[in-house]
Amino acid sequence: MKKVILLVAFGAGNVQGQRMLRCFDERVRKHFPGIPVRWAFTSLMLRERLANAKLKSDSVRKALHKCCFEKFDEVAVQPLQTIAGEEYADVRDAVGEVAGQTGIRGRVGRPLLATDEDVRRAAEAVMRHLPETRGPDEDVVLMGHGARHAAVSRYGDLDAAASLLDARVHVGAMNGAVSLDNIVLRLTSRRVWLMPLLSVVGRHALRDMAGEHAGSWRSRIEAVGHECAPVLRGTVEYEEFIAIWLEHLEACF
Repeated sequence: MKKVILLVAFGAGNVQGQRMLRCFDERVRKHFPGIPVRWAFTSLMLRERLANAKLKSDSVRKALHKCCFEKFDEVAVQPLQTIAGEEYADVRDAVGEVAGQTGIRGRVGRPLLATDEDVRRAAEAVMRHLPETRGPDEDVVLMGHGARHAAVSRYGDLDAAASLLDARVHVGAMNGAVSLDNIVLRLTSRRVWLMPLLSVVGRHALRDMAGEHAGSWRSRIEAVGHECAPVLRGTVEYEEFIAIWLEHLEACF
């Protein structure tokens, strides 16, 4: 069987995000020597922007059809979504559709927080990658994207699991799950650390989390008397999170 790996991300429109996806690509190639790696991006806007810049910009369906054209028999698809929400379901639908049309064998790896065991490991990963200069009495807030989907409850599960390990670590999401309004009520330290629970640093991390406009998480936390210290690193930049992604990809084979 001629195998290929297809990594799927929302996309990255900034230099840091693109660089981190390339670093993750290198880790995958090292972990699976000899197996080609391809990419697909779910954001139409980012695909159009990359295409205008003469950069690779395949959708999931287009990437899968290219794999068929290259005569691959089996594709292991690993999305970099945090939860099994609508975007993850769209990836699965695309794989099933193209497999039915072409006969290629496709398997889709789990998102970061698919099972209770994933949540437990992710909570431990958070603990291992807290800011080195953070004081033991300082709060840390992680911001996820969230979704209007039942799987959004995984953010609440991670919040609970993280709190058991460190009561000053809080996990919320922009949409659904644990809201910032609820988290603010728990904050007691003068300085509060902000970290994105997103695969790469993009618009959500830069604007919605760390931005200076009134609606950002940073501004809303500072408005009630705290100082914020944003950490602009995505989950694909941390070794413990990478290990979870790689194990999910291994399961595809």
